[in-house]
Amino acid sequence: MGYDPASSQVVAAVTETMADRTGTAAVTIRAYRPTDHRDCRQLWAELTEEDESLYAGSAPADVDPGAAFEEYLTRLDLSGMWVAEDTGLSGGVVGMVGLILDGRGGEVEPLVVASARRGAGIGRALLEHVAGQARRRGLGRLSISPAARNRDAIHCLHAAGYDALARVTLAIDLNRKSDIWRDGIDLYDLRFRY
Repeated sequence: MGYDPASSQVVAAVTETMADRTGTAAVTIRAYRPTDHRDCRQLWAELTEEDESLYAGSAPADVDPGAAFEEYLTRLDLSGMWVAEDTGLSGGVVGMVGLILDGRGGEVEPLVVASARRGAGIGRALLEHVAGQARRRGLGRLSISPAARNRDAIHCLHAAGYDALARVTLAIDLNRKSDIWRDGIDLYDLRFRY
């Protein structure tokens, strides 16, 4: 049991344990705790750096890639956050997922698994867990917005059931750095760079 400050209610602690596909350790999915801050901030930094590398280093070099995690934790629409914890010898948080309220639906933000642990089913387990949490909250839809160039994430998410386009985010390049964009996606008879 624990206290949920957002709803001012006592809630049952929910954890799920899964065997890592590599057979090296079990992973438990549980609610985020303040003691997870350092590990989750590092995961956020890893996610930020990977996203930036997809677009040829679009952020200044002197920016802390984990800094936005602090702002994320203060979001009023953050409904929950869960971590995947390695319960084996290495220990520590190896993945995290958050649920952002979006009207009658929810948005998965972020979903990140430590690069050394990808391919072991941890991301899929986190997605299943957050979907269960969204159902418990009575949400009717769950969306996620991977970077358009993150082909591995898009394939993974599609295999996990995210196969409907709910929204499209369009961008204008205000810095006119046309060399960072790739040509190649058609939608409604229009050509888009990504």
